[in-house]
Amino acid sequence: MNTALPAPRRLVAYGCLALSMSLVGSYVALSKPLVAAFPVLLLAWLRFGIAALAMPHWLRRPEGEPAMTAHTRGLVFLESFLGNFMFSICMLFGVSLTSAVSAGVIMASIPAVVAIGSWLFLRERITARVGLAIACAACGIGLLALAPAQAATHGTGTPSGHLPWLGNLLVFAAVVCEASYAVIGKSLTGRLGPKRISSLINLWGFVLSTPFGIWFALRFDFGAVPIGLWGLLVVYALAASIWTVWLWMTGLKGVPASQAGVFTVMLPVSAALVGVVVLGESLSSPQVVAFALALLGVVLATWPARRA
Repeated sequence: MNTALPAPRRLVAYGCLALSMSLVGSYVALSKPLVAAFPVLLLAWLRFGIAALAMPHWLRRPEGEPAMTAHTRGLVFLESFLGNFMFSICMLFGVSLTSAVSAGVIMASIPAVVAIGSWLFLRERITARVGLAIACAACGIGLLALAPAQAATHGTGTPSGHLPWLGNLLVFAAVVCEASYAVIGKSLTGRLGPKRISSLINLWGFVLSTPFGIWFALRFDFGAVPIGLWGLLVVYALAASIWTVWLWMTGLKGVPASQAGVFTVMLPVSAALVGVVVLGESLSSPQVVAFALALLGVVLATWPARRA
């Protein structure tokens, strides 16, 4: 439980979890120009490759850390395959087939799916307060997703395809992948350090995406990409594969997965904030209420429990 950690360390863990999901939401919102310029699978390959060049020293096993067992290697592979590779593919393709509003509503189920997964696979008990926090998070983000309905009808808000049911299904698959990322990550933090987990799952992501990346790279005109987008690509790669993963694993080490899952509300919240602050979108009254509900959920989940 969260009371096992001293108050200062517990607050640091909460801060790492919130910052990690906030960064995820920010780079998802700011990666729209990259998705427009690069094929999705080529973009994923470039992301993993750039990050791999930035952290080869994190691959070395620290002194005192036990050697990985076959079970741990399997968990590392699943963490990368589900939480990195499949999440990116399902989310990017799903959003291209459905509306952003529908995707946001489906993403509201992340805290609940994380809680269910932690109960099924980690045998974590979901307290009444954490359950109420999950409900607040789901209601808040659902309201946030429904609020900007008119914005979704302009410009690129219209889905590029005509299969919204498939897009919704892919977005929900991304939700399941994100929940798996939280649950499997909790198991890994008891075996490996945050830096080594980050480097290993990124390396697996690079291996998994290499066949697709090479195929698209041979047919892609790299000279047509503006210099500014290359800089954005580097920032995206570092944020997606290094900063957010390290922050999440660091925070998850001392927090139950069901409680940490509440912080995934920061993903769509931060994406909406980037839209308001950076992209100039307006903030409506329902969005303000949604932010308040999301904040209430985080407070309920992180408020210090009374000691026996």
